[in-house]
This record gives sequence, structure tokens and C-alpha cells, in this order.
Amino acid sequence: MRLVRFLAEGKVSYGILAGEKVRLLAGDPFQGETGVREEEIPLAAVQLLAPCVPSKIVAVGLNYADHAAETGQPLPEQPMLFLKPPTAVVGPEEPVLYPAGVGRVDYEAELAVVIRDRTKAASPEEAAAHILGYTCLNDVTARDLQVKDVQWTRSKSYDTFAPLGPWIETELDPGDLAIKLTVNGVLKQNSSTRFMIFKVPQLVSFISQVMTLVPGDVIATGTPPGIGPVKPGDVMTVTIAGIGSLTNPVK
Repeated sequence: MRLVRFLAEGKVSYGILAGEKVRLLAGDPFQGETGVREEEIPLAAVQLLAPCVPSKIVAVGLNYADHAAETGQPLPEQPMLFLKPPTAVVGPEEPVLYPAGVGRVDYEAELAVVIRDRTKAASPEEAAAHILGYTCLNDVTARDLQVKDVQWTRSKSYDTFAPLGPWIETELDPGDLAIKLTVNGVLKQNSSTRFMIFKVPQLVSFISQVMTLVPGDVIATGTPPGIGPVKPGDVMTVTIAGIGSLTNPVK
């Protein structure tokens, strides 16, 4: 099932994608309101938004061994965590804004985990019960500031630096999914989630030992190798097998 959050006739709603139509939900699935209404809207008549409104994005650094190698950093012994603020989130087709004074902005394709319910101190075995589904995320990064600052908060937190979408796929095994990113149609990243150092159940468990996850929170599971810069005018597309594609222009 693919859950969408969308704008139609000035109103934000949730729905289920059914082919080229959207079946409306009766309320907010993150509040347990999952009843399906009879009403349907053509997909072409809605604007897809980021599929959830997270209180936080918990991101994982260096979770692919070959990405750690390309950045010249040692493999982490435990998941390396940082946060992206909810104000960084934009949806499909929304522009990523290139900040004034930043020398290099990079793309980073990532599988995103969307949390179903309040989650604290879950075991890896319990993790699946707390996951609503999966979507695409682009962990846009001001690379020159990341190097300059040492810690990553500023470089990861600019408004529009967390494109998310296009929907939440609720029926998916995240263990071996092809993950790709193109810039202007040219393939830049091409890997699989099977190369993650820390798998999704481990990440949900580890993070929930540190902080309580709430409905709609997002875990960004790390990027594969092939990171690189973009410039205004470029178009970035993250594609993950079983989910779909997330496209955002740079302005």
C-alpha cells in the first residue's frame, strides 16, 4: 500500500494511491485514523507533498562501507547519528535552494524509514512492528561547511535540504533494494541497501535506546558511494526499487 499526503483544492489530506487515482483516508494515519472514504481524486489533480511531517529526522552517517572509503573515514563501530530539522523537509518536485555563501552542495540518496508509533527502547526483533513504511530521502549537504565545522549540524540543516517522498510504501522488505540517484538524467549513485553496515532493525533499535521516536519520525539510513556536487539548474532524482522516484530541482 502506498500512503500519500497531498494538497487538493487548498486542503491537505492523506490517501492511498491506487493506480492513477488517490482514495481519500478519513483522517490522519499517524493518529490512528485509517478509515478509507469512497471518494477518489485523479492523481493528476493533486500536488503530492512530503508524505509525513516528522518531529525529527534521525540520520545515519557512513552506513555503507564504500561510502566511508570514498570520504576517507574509518568504519563506525556503532551507528553514527545526526539530526536534520523538520524545517528542512520539502516534497516531490519542490526546489532545493542553494544557500548564499555555500561553496559546494551535494546530493545523497537514502532509504528513509517512517515510524508508525511511539517507540522507545525497542529490540531489533521488535523494530518491524514500529515501522509504518519506507520512502526516498535526499540528504542534501553543504559539503564545504561539513568539512569546515567538523560536526555536521549546519551543513545538513538548511531549509529544503531534506527532500522526502513521493509516498510511503508500507509493504516492503528493505534488505536488498536497488538505490540510485541521477543528476540531469546521468547516473551518479547506483548501489543496494544490502551493503548497509547497520541494517534497518538495528538502526531502529539503536536510535530508540537514545531518543523516543514518535509517529511520523524519519530515520535516514545512510547513502551509498558516488556523492557529488550539484548547481542551480540541476535536477536530482532518487529512485529506490519497490518505492519509486523522488525528483527535485536545484535553484
